Amino acid sequence: MSPAAFHREFQVAADHPCLPGHFPGSPLVPGVMLLEQVALALRAWRGERLARVQDAKFVGPLLPGQHAQVTLTEMHGRVRFEIRHEGELLARGTVEGAS
Repeated sequence: MSPAAFHREFQVAADHPCLPGHFPGSPLVPGVMLLEQVALALRAWRGERLARVQDAKFVGPLLPGQHAQVTLTEMHGRVRFEIRHEGELLARGTVEGAS
């Protein structure tokens, strides 16, 4: 059985190829890149792939090169996620995994 919570640190490099178009002159890490980190954390925690994003809310920006943390928690058979940078909430939601 997996532990009740899982944490994973990550950073998107300032030269990542997705950044120049999101947004030119003032790049932000796209939400899809944040969800990729959720998928990687789910794989590391439970060996599952991300099957479905039930809901996701992006409430703050992550800048290229900044460190952030994904936290996954089990809640009523679903997985809740939060992404934070220096304690500030950037994104939250619920996902489902599959083998």
